[in-house]
Amino acid sequence: MKPEERKHRLALTLLFSGIVFCFLIITTAVVGGIIVFLIRRGILSPNGEAPRSVPLFLTMMIASILIGVVLTAITSRIPLKPVNDVINAMNRLAAGDYRTRLHFGKLLGRHPTAVEVSRSFNNLAEELEKNVIFRTDFINNFSHEFKTPITSIAGFARLLKRGDLTEEQKAEYIDIIEKEALRLSAMATNILTLTKVENQAALTGVSKYNLSEQIRNCVLLLENKWSKKNITPVLDFGEHYISANEEMLGQVWINLIDNAVKYGDEGTEMIIDIAENEKRISVSVADTGVEIPPEAKEKIFRKFYRESKFGSTEGNGLGLAIVKEIVRLHNGDITVSSSNRKTVFTVSLPK
Repeated sequence: MKPEERKHRLALTLLFSGIVFCFLIITTAVVGGIIVFLIRRGILSPNGEAPRSVPLFLTMMIASILIGVVLTAITSRIPLKPVNDVINAMNRLAAGDYRTRLHFGKLLGRHPTAVEVSRSFNNLAEELEKNVIFRTDFINNFSHEFKTPITSIAGFARLLKRGDLTEEQKAEYIDIIEKEALRLSAMATNILTLTKVENQAALTGVSKYNLSEQIRNCVLLLENKWSKKNITPVLDFGEHYISANEEMLGQVWINLIDNAVKYGDEGTEMIIDIAENEKRISVSVADTGVEIPPEAKEKIFRKFYRESKFGSTEGNGLGLAIVKEIVRLHNGDITVSSSNRKTVFTVSLPK
């Protein structure tokens, strides 16, 4: 907890303690006044000798309890109203009303703790609302992405069953069915990978290895793709080592390099650079080609999101979502810059 937050919560504790103390003072004063009045009237005796009196101690105790209960019941509604509002808001949130918000300005003024509670609750509600939207979009996109290749496979399979096709047509349709089946397989693999990474709380399988060699191998694995577009890889780095999950980071570099090739112009360069300091190491992958619109820079990391302006229908929109989750699991961060037809993805990781 930050020192400033401790001060705010200590102030709130002192505030409620002061309220309770005031209740005790008021209760004591009221009871004392009543007892003095009754003694002067002869109804009570300080020594407990009057026939109609009870011992003074017992009288004070019973009267204090009764008056304290009454005063507390009446006045506690004011300081407890914000608590009740929080409970009611949490119940509405639990019931699925994610637009619920707290506004404590009129209840406790501008007390820092009240503002903190209000802000924290509203942030929680906003995140839950976003998650619900993302989940709905994910289900819709998931259904669409799976339905498209399945429909294509079923359609071309029906054409093959007709039997009145040339050998060239049969070969073409079989190739399409194979391509769509591989697309489904890749999509299922990516979803399983993404789910596994999202549900993984701690990073496992950490080892120290040569990061530079890993990136070179990833570039070689995609040689068929970048050579078809006459793209030249420029690996501008020496030997760098990192302690991380080698298999997971391999998926990060494969996805980023594949995107650089996919959206890069023919005959351009794909520049990969590694830089490090005492604590962190950064890898950047740059291409020259399709720019990412400013409004899409955050969206591209969502599941199944594909920017129509990219001009490519390849992929399923899961690659960058996997990249972001793997980087997060490594306590790193990923940023993107895109201008003048040059796009650079930079991954920063602790060494």
